[in-house]
Amino acid sequence: MEFNIPSSAYVHIPFCRRRCFYCDFPISVVGDQRNGNNSGTIIQYVEKLCEEIEQTNRFGEPLRTVFFGGGTPSLLSVSQFQQILETLDRQFEILPSAEISMEIDPGTFDLSQIKGFKSAGANRISLGVQAFQSEILKACGRTHTVEEIYSSIDLLHQAGIENFSLDLISGLPHQTIEIWQQSLEKAIALSPTHLSIYDLTIEPQTPFGKQLKPGEKPLPSDELTADLYRIAQRTLTGAGYEHYEISNYAKSGYQCQHNRVYWENQSFYGFGMGATSYLNGDRVSRPRKLREYYDWIKEPHSTNEVEPIEYLLDSLMTGLRLKEGISLEQLVERFGENAIAQILDCLKPYERASWVVITPERIQLTDPEGFLFSNVILTKLFAKFEA
Repeated sequence: MEFNIPSSAYVHIPFCRRRCFYCDFPISVVGDQRNGNNSGTIIQYVEKLCEEIEQTNRFGEPLRTVFFGGGTPSLLSVSQFQQILETLDRQFEILPSAEISMEIDPGTFDLSQIKGFKSAGANRISLGVQAFQSEILKACGRTHTVEEIYSSIDLLHQAGIENFSLDLISGLPHQTIEIWQQSLEKAIALSPTHLSIYDLTIEPQTPFGKQLKPGEKPLPSDELTADLYRIAQRTLTGAGYEHYEISNYAKSGYQCQHNRVYWENQSFYGFGMGATSYLNGDRVSRPRKLREYYDWIKEPHSTNEVEPIEYLLDSLMTGLRLKEGISLEQLVERFGENAIAQILDCLKPYERASWVVITPERIQLTDPEGFLFSNVILTKLFAKFEA
């Protein structure tokens, strides 16, 4: 198999004020008063992160996308954010036209800071709103208020940042159709260029996982959760947003280019605690704890080579998330006609159910029903090839 040369980098900033009740991400809690200016933990992490970047070999292509995820990257100081970008630029070269995305949380930055992030290179902001109701934010363990959502948007406008995305979560405790519709309409009224709509996942080791059971109160039922997905699709597409990926909507010209790298199963660099890189067919996962990550930087790293079947299944799992689906020609070229014939045979029942559209050129999931039941379809495909 041939793999593309990476031209994207994910940078994990693992610090949060507190851990949300649904969160299973690799993070480190620093408290309400700590940030990149006064936290020795964050200062040390940035130095170690830059050390990892500096010791990573460049494969040849300059970076077209950089994504700062978390955690809460807006807890960085401007100088720290700039230091990381300058290190990436020295090691890999960042194209002047590169999409540089940054996740931020309401209430974690001021005008001077967001102007500084923009001046350093950030040109796309993803704001973790999650809900527009105080009681739901509190029930989820979020640290921001509804008022801080609006003040944060105002700061983005004052800083001249036009390309910003809002994150919302469906299926939260006490969420009804009326509450969800209200959140969608409030989000649309803020005119983001992009919206990400995530369905709540209950992870076992989180507070939610220990206290709540999917489909049981105060969580919405499975049927209601499915309806919330349909309502989001209908409301957002009706407002002019393209449903270009299972969980993502964008105005014309504002799809997230970095995340498309994942959905197209392309290679990428990953840096920081808990991050994964995917280079030349090898996946490398970094430890999820700070001390273990620092030790990992000093040692040779083991790799997990992706097998042909795994690569095929990864391509299906990610590519079918996109509205345009997967090119049959590319699948045949990579995996052979026999494997693709098995895929098409496996998908026939779902084509009859109008969850899948198969043409001579492409395989696509329908919107919203195919997207909604994508896990059912993928489970069947995985069973076919892992048997």
